[in-house]
Amino acid sequence: MRGNGDTIAFRLNGVERSATPGETIIEVAARSGIDIPHLCHKPGMRPDGNCRACVVEIKGERVLAPSCCRAPSPGMDVSTDSARALHAQRMVVELLVADVTERDYRPDSELAQWRRRLGVGAPRFPARGQPAADLSHPAMAVNLDACIQCTRCVRACREVQVNDVIGYAFRGEHSKIVFDLDDPMGESTCVACGECVQACPTGALAPAGDAYRIPVDRRVDSVCPYCGVGCQLTYHVRDNAIVRVEGRDGPANRERLCVKGRFGFDYVRHPHRLTKPLIRKPGAPKSADFVVDPANPLEIFREATWEEALDLAGGRLREIRDAHGGDALAGFGSAKGSNEEAYLFQKLVRTGFGTNNVDHCTRLCHASSVAALLEGIGSGAVSNPVMDVLKADVVLLIGANPVVNHPVAATWIKNAVRRGTKLIIAEPRRSELARHATHFLQIRPDSDVALLNAMMHVIVEEGLVAQSFVASRTSGYDELRRNVAAHSPEAMAAVTGIPAATLREVARLYATSRGSMILWGMGISQHVHGTDNARCLIALALMTGQVGRPGTGLHPLRGQNNVQGASDAGLIPMMYPDYRRVDAADARTAFESLWGRALPPKAGLTVVEIMDAVHAGRIRGMYVMGENPAMSDPDLAHARAALAELEMLVVQDIFLTETAYLADVVLPASAFPEKTGTFTNTDRLVQLGRQALDPPGAARQDLWIIVEMAKRLGLDWRYAHPREVFAEMRTAMPSIAGITWERLEREHAVTYPCEREGDPGTRVVFTERFPTASGRGRFVPATVIPAAERPDDHYPFVLITGRQLEHWHTGSMTRRTEVLDAIEPEPVASLHPLDLSALGVAPGQTITVASRRGSIALKARADDGTPRGAVFIAFCYYEAAANLLTNPVLDPFGKIPEFKYCAVRVTAGGATAPQRGFAREPAPTETEALAGRSSAG
Repeated sequence: MRGNGDTIAFRLNGVERSATPGETIIEVAARSGIDIPHLCHKPGMRPDGNCRACVVEIKGERVLAPSCCRAPSPGMDVSTDSARALHAQRMVVELLVADVTERDYRPDSELAQWRRRLGVGAPRFPARGQPAADLSHPAMAVNLDACIQCTRCVRACREVQVNDVIGYAFRGEHSKIVFDLDDPMGESTCVACGECVQACPTGALAPAGDAYRIPVDRRVDSVCPYCGVGCQLTYHVRDNAIVRVEGRDGPANRERLCVKGRFGFDYVRHPHRLTKPLIRKPGAPKSADFVVDPANPLEIFREATWEEALDLAGGRLREIRDAHGGDALAGFGSAKGSNEEAYLFQKLVRTGFGTNNVDHCTRLCHASSVAALLEGIGSGAVSNPVMDVLKADVVLLIGANPVVNHPVAATWIKNAVRRGTKLIIAEPRRSELARHATHFLQIRPDSDVALLNAMMHVIVEEGLVAQSFVASRTSGYDELRRNVAAHSPEAMAAVTGIPAATLREVARLYATSRGSMILWGMGISQHVHGTDNARCLIALALMTGQVGRPGTGLHPLRGQNNVQGASDAGLIPMMYPDYRRVDAADARTAFESLWGRALPPKAGLTVVEIMDAVHAGRIRGMYVMGENPAMSDPDLAHARAALAELEMLVVQDIFLTETAYLADVVLPASAFPEKTGTFTNTDRLVQLGRQALDPPGAARQDLWIIVEMAKRLGLDWRYAHPREVFAEMRTAMPSIAGITWERLEREHAVTYPCEREGDPGTRVVFTERFPTASGRGRFVPATVIPAAERPDDHYPFVLITGRQLEHWHTGSMTRRTEVLDAIEPEPVASLHPLDLSALGVAPGQTITVASRRGSIALKARADDGTPRGAVFIAFCYYEAAANLLTNPVLDPFGKIPEFKYCAVRVTAGGATAPQRGFAREPAPTETEALAGRSSAG
């Protein structure tokens, strides 16, 4: 018999229940509050049915059935606790217990819990031999003597994260879990996402350092501090230290994490943490070439009280403002801080300094994307969440390497491909994700506009344009059509390096699918033509109608954890909160009324422009919160020299960063786990991060420091808690007006736009109109413009910069994390093996990379995914700072530097700079850890 609608009616332990099609017995039981023993089963994973701990009795059937694999049928009568079922369940658990060691790797393991609940005592069966422990990996321990071969780790690795490292090998009593070809875990291709650790029910796979055996005081639900994916996580805390981290079932990650999110937490207890305010000593060198030992800042700074440091910092900035006007000051806020901190920081600069010279790292990552999106569709935010790739027929990924930069987002892309989604990747470097692609287009660096115009040429020429969508929802199409006429695939093949037939094939694939989604990264935005690149992506979506529906749309992947929220909050020089232009009289009047201060009428300077203005003598003082322009700016010699010239540089941070070396006053701030606030991820998801730790020593909350600085600038601010700031933000920002602090505390996350309380939030936007004045999307044509600096006989290589999986941004946090630094401890330059051979260099030997602006020496790494004539360098290593080489020339619209392309020379040999001692003290022993000292601390 069928239940109501499509439900299936059956009996479970004598009670009528209903199941939906596709539900298994164990899922219905869990929903009904009935616990069935299980070990190989894990919600969210494909059922495997190999442990048989979950067997149940079905009336009329001869054998017991595994409830994790069996679906109810109409009229079925199931018993989970009959004598026969319980006897089998106990026998299975006893057999498994017999096979594992008595050593307890995870005291609260699922196997231990079911053993206790089923009353299984000492096993009656002999154990089989087990492999020796594998402690070769810095992040994880492999103790196969606790393995019950449930294969949850195999499914976690191969089907959830799709890394294909863990396997199940050999036969009979010799069968075991293996990594690659039975390699030690530390020598395998494992990327240390830790999904296997979170899946393991026994502790056979566990965090290194016996972290599971350290008792914890409390668990705190929060958010990951790294990339823009915004994974939710839980901190396990003991004695004001994080012992371990686990993924939480958040909307963006569904328990998944990457190596940084799971193992990159112990930077907060690094001995380099700033714990007292510092003031530069009189006469102490303030030079771009002078390097301070972060372990010994007192060689050029002296410790001070908070009152003295704040009075000096705020007082001197106030003097500069009063003597030279507000435009003699500037502020850099942080995309690592909370929305509340970003909002207050830009408000301080605008109302306290009296200038719009305020910016943050969005200028260095997606400023050109935002400029194009605001111009073309009226909004700088994404149209669809990353997870919509699971609903797309085609995904175009261009100028991005999410396996490195957004690892959890990459898992959703890989999951989508396994379900049948066609993946098109366009990228100069071949990444690990390319093996999943239907089409991998290894385009020549700097040829994005040529590629995209060629695709649009095909779509126009072959009549694949969504004519009704273009007619009803766009403007400017005729101009675009005329522009792409000159960009045939045959003409652009020589520019892109992609055959014309391939260009035609991918254009048809994108245009004709039921749902095509575009995701892009800084390989699109960090060019002098970055805005043109993004304009082409917008035009491609508009002309095919691939926007405004699930599984379609435009998604620029945000680099830092709160770059979306910081931009939304107005931490940019030309926009107030919610992207209202500062030069628009109505917007200025509204914010003057809200803030009770007259506001400057002209847009401020951007990051690189501010550095130029310092050299020109127009800017004399700066306040930098949580940013590190002395590592992240292009042409670092120029940027560092500018910072050294300032009359007053105030830096608020958790470490003595390269920027703080040049400061006059350093204010010790709170690390991510030491604060409460909201953070907005790349999906427009506003999430609550909760404080798990107290700041060390005299370090203070960032919000408190901003408020105290504001008081020294004449502002009567009395914010005592982030919720008070968020309440004001709701009045200033219609996009989040419907999100209350109480709702975030209850639900953890809400997607904006959410304009009225009680609204569910909007996952997919632009469904009926665009937020432009006309409600229409706008086509903006683009032609092929070369990079500002091309290779020549003196500088024949192209430099591409970016991030690497284990490190993040300028490395100030991740290089002070034991696990991450152990995996990637030193800088390398990736070149094609044939280029290395031509240079006479073997992998691991030193090379020197030089541009017209500087040179660095570092070790070479052979990488056949890097094209001939190119070199890739991560920008997080101080001792080989890639941005000493990069070109500061700007995109004229987004004002973003051309990080992704400049001409360099590569030569064999060179003297590498010494590392600055980020190394930590040796980890404590297990005995010390169990005594209350975390091995991660």
